[in-house]
Amino acid sequence: MQQILPIFPEDLKMVNYQVGFKQMDDFVHYFVNGMPVYCHEKSDKNGYRFVLATLVNNKFCSIKELSEALGVQKKNVERYAKSLRDHGMGYFFNRKETRGQCHKFTPEKIEDAQKLLDSGYSQLATAKAISVSESAIRYHLKAGTLKKKVDVFTPFPATTPRERDIADFLVSDMIGVAATRVEDRVFAALGLQNAVISFDSCESVEYGGVLLLLPFLLANGLLSYKKYYSQRLSGYYDFDSVILTVAFMYLCRIKSVEQLKHHSPGEMGKLLGLDRIPEARCLRGIIKELSVQERASEWNAYLSEDWINQEDTSIYYIDGHVQVYHGHLANLGKKHVSRQKLCLPGMVEFWVNNADGLPYFYVTGQVNEKLQEMITTQLAPRLLELTQGRVSQDELDADESLPRFTIVFDREAYSPPFFKHLWDCFRIAVITYRKNVKDKWDEEDFSDYKVDTDVETDMKLCEKQVELSGVELREVRRLTDTGHQTSVITTNLKMPTALIALYMFSRWSQENFFRYMRQEYDIDRIVQYGVDELDKTIMVVNREYSNISYNLKKLREKKTRRQAKLYALETENIEGKMELTGKNLEKQISFRQEIESLEAEEQEILVRRKQLPYRISIGEMPEDTRYNKLKTESKHLQNIIKIICYRAETAIANLLAANYRKSSNEIRALVKSIIFAKADLYPDYQTNTLTVRLNSLATPRDNMAIREICQTLNDYEAVFPGTRLKLFFKNATMTPATDQEF
Repeated sequence: MQQILPIFPEDLKMVNYQVGFKQMDDFVHYFVNGMPVYCHEKSDKNGYRFVLATLVNNKFCSIKELSEALGVQKKNVERYAKSLRDHGMGYFFNRKETRGQCHKFTPEKIEDAQKLLDSGYSQLATAKAISVSESAIRYHLKAGTLKKKVDVFTPFPATTPRERDIADFLVSDMIGVAATRVEDRVFAALGLQNAVISFDSCESVEYGGVLLLLPFLLANGLLSYKKYYSQRLSGYYDFDSVILTVAFMYLCRIKSVEQLKHHSPGEMGKLLGLDRIPEARCLRGIIKELSVQERASEWNAYLSEDWINQEDTSIYYIDGHVQVYHGHLANLGKKHVSRQKLCLPGMVEFWVNNADGLPYFYVTGQVNEKLQEMITTQLAPRLLELTQGRVSQDELDADESLPRFTIVFDREAYSPPFFKHLWDCFRIAVITYRKNVKDKWDEEDFSDYKVDTDVETDMKLCEKQVELSGVELREVRRLTDTGHQTSVITTNLKMPTALIALYMFSRWSQENFFRYMRQEYDIDRIVQYGVDELDKTIMVVNREYSNISYNLKKLREKKTRRQAKLYALETENIEGKMELTGKNLEKQISFRQEIESLEAEEQEILVRRKQLPYRISIGEMPEDTRYNKLKTESKHLQNIIKIICYRAETAIANLLAANYRKSSNEIRALVKSIIFAKADLYPDYQTNTLTVRLNSLATPRDNMAIREICQTLNDYEAVFPGTRLKLFFKNATMTPATDQEF
């Protein structure tokens, strides 16, 4: 009889030469010699096992062939075939499925456990009652099979501070003080949602006045971090709430996360539309989530470019600020701290500000970089990038004396060849004080100028062309009432004489900025502990060479003192009495011998120092004294927020200044009074408004000034982040006294 060859469809998968299978819709069909013999649903595991066992037991294919074709374990196919031989077909279709189920934790026990949990039993007590382990209870709670009882506390409407205190206290034993939104926190813990920003009507909220600065924070780009930082995937607090918390914290003069422990979390939370602010450890953890993304430099560059474009400035102030380090973890080079008149270990931050002292950005030095080096390698290139296109190349070619911009700094970077290098390479002009001025100009050459500083000032100025180290410069001197002449030099050939004096003497605005930030924002605080290694190819001054030079200096000082005493004895011997000559000669011989010994020791030190290199790489330094640096990412991130806070303060201060004659002395104190003032919050979700009513300040004049700027703030129509609520500001005012200066 002729053998019939099997015929299979083209999309059939072959197990061997006579068995194949294919899937059509939701069914799997099996073919033997081209004829369909078995079929089961794709999800029917028992039917699948029965078909495999039948194919093996009828010897249509082997276990190995099925295993390779289906991608399953051979042991599983062997078990299916054995079960069919031992128990028959009914074994596959009449037995109860128990795979993946608990043997002890039966559905009946799950039901009993849920009843016990609902009645208030703890996890341990429930486990003992139904004779299972506590870990089994925890597993099923995590899997969702069991639900832990949650006593949801619905806080009553909190209006007055006392009512809020009671509401915050009542939930303190459940989750924490002021954690009144239990359901939202449960959903956040399950990864279902972040906290919902929702305001309640509250009276006399602590630090409520800080909300008046929120429009200025937003206008200065506080939430523009989203362009560079990815958002949190889960958690009760999102990054917006955390950034606002940190900004409000600094504005309220709470200078560190640890100090938040001493302030009411519920009251601060009301300012953010939350039940409470994050606990200190939680807040540090979320800030770390931002820091590990390492995008602070990019965010700062974006903000700097935006601020520079808005202010359209061409004058930049550059100065270094030393962050003194008192710890033992890092090996930092010593820097001269002018405010303490000492050389102390620390890191130098080189800041760039405008003429009003408003900061743009800063760069942290690696080891012991000087101001000249930082300007050439980092600050000037970054400023050129940020101001690209402000002055075109055609304009520069048409006017050879036109600078791209002008930088102002103190004597630290004084060097005429350096000024020439900046002009030739970058077309950057400089203004700075001249060093080592020994001559005096004729006082008749000075003329009176009106210089508009904070107030209009009369200055006696004189300008001349000078040549220093082969470099042509403009020199402007100011004659004071005492006859002192302050010398200023510049490479800017376009700037009028009065403006040169104005910009140079306005450099104290940057020093005032450093002082204010140290006192009010604690800008020198270390916010991130840890060190990073430096590039081992960086060249630094050899410490051993410096130590030998120091010893040589002390030795020469000692030799000079001995020579002075010897000279005094020789003079006394010539002019004194003859009876004292012998005694003086003995002393002279002793001093000469000591001086000769010191000179010999000096020569030995010079020879030893000559054998050492003056500069070595960091990799060549001994490991125990090798330079490293502090971690800076978290500090950079928080410094950006401090910069935005300072700019927001300055913006509202400028609005208030129009109402005060002595603005420079009073305005910053008034801004702090506004921040510390209490405020009432009244949300209206029908009209989508959040009314902030500031409580009365100390004087009628202050209240009147606040009322003047409220209209400006309301015209801005700022929307609270995360909501649709427009901020509407009011204050409790009264008519000022007629004799009060305003």
